[in-house]
Amino acid sequence: AKVKNMIANMITKLLKEENEESTQKGFCDKEVGTNKITRTKLQEDIDDLTAKNEEHQAKITDITKTVADLTQELSDLRSSMAEATSLRAEEKAKNEQTMADSQAAQTAVAQALTVLKEFYAKAGEATALLQQQPESPEIFDSPYKGMQAENGGVVGMLEVIESDFARLEADTKAAEAAAQKEYDTFMTDSKVDKEAKTTDIEHKTAKKQDESQALVVKKSDLEGTQKELDAALAYFDKLKPSCVDAGVSYEDRVARREEEIKSLQDALRILNGEDLA
Repeated sequence: AKVKNMIANMITKLLKEENEESTQKGFCDKEVGTNKITRTKLQEDIDDLTAKNEEHQAKITDITKTVADLTQELSDLRSSMAEATSLRAEEKAKNEQTMADSQAAQTAVAQALTVLKEFYAKAGEATALLQQQPESPEIFDSPYKGMQAENGGVVGMLEVIESDFARLEADTKAAEAAAQKEYDTFMTDSKVDKEAKTTDIEHKTAKKQDESQALVVKKSDLEGTQKELDAALAYFDKLKPSCVDAGVSYEDRVARREEEIKSLQDALRILNGEDLA
C-alpha cells in the first residue's frame, strides 16, 4: 500500500509538472515570439533612422560645400566688380584728358592756321600793290613777299596735324563710349549674378538649417529606439535560461514524461492485480 501510494504521488507530481511546464511553454512561446517581433521591428526602425540620418548628414555636407563655393564666387565677383570700376575710372579719366588735350591742340592749330593764312594773304596783296606803283628808289633788290614757297608746306602740315588731333579725339570718344557700354553691360550682368548667388545662399542656408533640425530629431528618435531595443534584448537574455536554453527540447521532455507516467501507471496496475494485456 505504501509503494502504491508513492507511485500514485509520483504520477500526480509528474502530471502537475506537465501542467506547469505546459503553462510555462505557453508563456515562453508568447513572450519569446512577442519579443522577437519587437526586436525585429525596432531593428528595422533603427536601420531606417540610421539611413535617414546619413541622408540628412550627406545633404548638410553637400549644402555646406555649395554655400562655401557660392560665397567664394560672390567674393570673386565683388572683387571683379571693384576692379572693373577702378579700371573704368582710370580709363575714363585718361580718355577725357586725351580728348581735352586733342580739343586744345585743335584750337591752337586752328588759331595758328588762321594767323598764317591771314598773314600770307595780306603779304601777297601787299606785294601785288607794290608792283603796281611807280618805280621808287629800291632799297632792297626785290620786294619782300614772305616765304610764299614754304607757305603751302607749313599750312598743309598744320592742317594734317589738326586732322590728326580731330581723328584722335573721335577715336578716343568712340573708344570711351564702347568701353563705357562694355562696363555697363558687365556691371548689369554682375549685379544680376550677385543677386542670384545671394538669394541662392540664403535659400541653401535655410535648407541647411532645416536638414540640421531634422537630423537632431532623427538622432533623438534613434537614441530612443536604441534604448527600446536594448531593453528588448535584455528581456530576451532574461528569457533564454528558461525558454530558449533549457537543454532538452520541450517535445523531448513531454515524450519522456509521458513515457515515465505510463510506466508508473503500468506498475500501479500490476500492483493492483490488473491484467496489462
